[in-house]
Amino acid sequence: MNKKKKRLLMRSIILAVLAAAVGYTFYSNLTKEARGNLQEGDKAPDFVLTDLNGEKRQLSDYQGKGVFLNFWATWCEPCKKEMPHMEKIAKEYKNKGVEVLAVNVGDSKLQTKKFAEQYDLTFPIAIDSSREVQGAYGINPLPATFMISPGGKIEEIVVGGLVKEEQVRALFETVKP
Repeated sequence: MNKKKKRLLMRSIILAVLAAAVGYTFYSNLTKEARGNLQEGDKAPDFVLTDLNGEKRQLSDYQGKGVFLNFWATWCEPCKKEMPHMEKIAKEYKNKGVEVLAVNVGDSKLQTKKFAEQYDLTFPIAIDSSREVQGAYGINPLPATFMISPGGKIEEIVVGGLVKEEQVRALFETVKP
């Protein structure tokens, strides 16, 4: 191969890499909204998932109550630390109009059930095996908590683990009717 052909080949490769990078950038920016770009004050997207007991859980069924919507996974270390706090505060606020709905992302029903038993969790745990709800809420990384007002608006978004019981209690207060 002579010098001209090598140079042409090299330029073609560089051009192809640049075109792929530009294409990826456009694609990721165009699909960002489809992935979910929720902010405080937005209406929480409705969804229906099945919980560990086989019951359908629809977010809109909680209308009139505050909702502590928590996305988590069994392998997530911060999730393991916040679950006991969530359980304790959920029991305290059960009759005060605030409900917990935990959404497991990507784990099997068996893994999720074992986790719930290990931590003695009594609040509803729905499973998002397809990760559609995770995508609608734009969640990355886990855990992520959305505090939803009785009117269905997102009051607060917390990404990362809630390591102190006081943090969890303060969040419940933000959506108490």
